[in-house]
Amino acid sequence: MAHILVIDDSPTFHATIGAMLRKHGHECVFETNGEAGIATATAIQPDVILMDIIMPGMSGFQATRVISKKSETSHIPVIIVSTKDQPSDKVWGLRQGACDYLVKEFSEDALIHAINQVLKK
Repeated sequence: MAHILVIDDSPTFHATIGAMLRKHGHECVFETNGEAGIATATAIQPDVILMDIIMPGMSGFQATRVISKKSETSHIPVIIVSTKDQPSDKVWGLRQGACDYLVKEFSEDALIHAINQVLKK
């Protein structure tokens, strides 16, 4: 079981991803923007962060960069989950500090596999 922080502005995505993660025994906390996500990541120290890119205010790219550079959170793996599916988006996300990049609508198996991979590291 892992403690997973989901940073995404969609309540529908929260419900869908939360059901998937709980089915596999994970605990979830949700935030709707990058600023709140950074604060929550610092406070609760989740095992993994699932990060959307397009959100109001700070983008997921910006939030990922802050989390990956901040001493209190740099050890937390970030997996970007986004509708942005251009190769340049993936490259940019990984350069910001993300460990993986999944394009929405990913399968439940792909999500759980990505989480398991970053937890092994």
